[in-house]
Amino acid sequence: MYRILVVDDEMRIRSLIRKYAEFEGHEVTEAADGMEAVRLCREQTFDIILMDIMMPELDGFSACREIRKNSSVPIIMLSARGEEYDRINGFELGVDDYVVKPFSPKELMLRIEAVMRRVRKKPEEKNTNKIVEMDNGGFRVDLTARIVYVDGQRIDLSPKEYELLFYMLENKNIALSRDQLLNAVWGYEFFGDARTLDTHIKLLRKSLGPYAYHVVTLRSMGYRFEVTS
Repeated sequence: MYRILVVDDEMRIRSLIRKYAEFEGHEVTEAADGMEAVRLCREQTFDIILMDIMMPELDGFSACREIRKNSSVPIIMLSARGEEYDRINGFELGVDDYVVKPFSPKELMLRIEAVMRRVRKKPEEKNTNKIVEMDNGGFRVDLTARIVYVDGQRIDLSPKEYELLFYMLENKNIALSRDQLLNAVWGYEFFGDARTLDTHIKLLRKSLGPYAYHVVTLRSMGYRFEVTS
């Protein structure tokens, strides 16, 4: 059972999510705007937050920014808009997933499970001690410490960017389909959203700067992290 905070100014949406979440055995708390969500997060502990973007008082992005100052609780953003800008903005704030309205309640429950599986992944399942260096040391990755250096400068990646980069490094020079990447990094199967992956690839390339060329697009298939000897 998860303690879920549902934040949306539409009562109908909150009621719909509550109905399906409680049917699955979860405990639901509701908030009608971002201000209320921030207050509740200061007073209580939640396992995951479902956050609308367009709300009065305080929008979802601003609320997420405030919550992230004190908590790393998983957040799934809900929005009637599917623009890439919104997705990038959310992921840069550390959002774990992004669901566009109208959505299937069943799919939303599956996404919650996928996010929680990633969050509760056991330490022994993570990467073993390993350091990867490329381009004469210009690109350096400490897989254990989760630290990435570009030309001697440490760069900060979002949690999903780290997961994506490390998975591709562990499978370097192998063609990886979008479904493979979604399943490995997000835990999605048939309900995976390829736009989520493509947005993170764009963000990862931006972060890697001059070494972005290692991430190769395979048209109509997926991506490959290319390393030449």
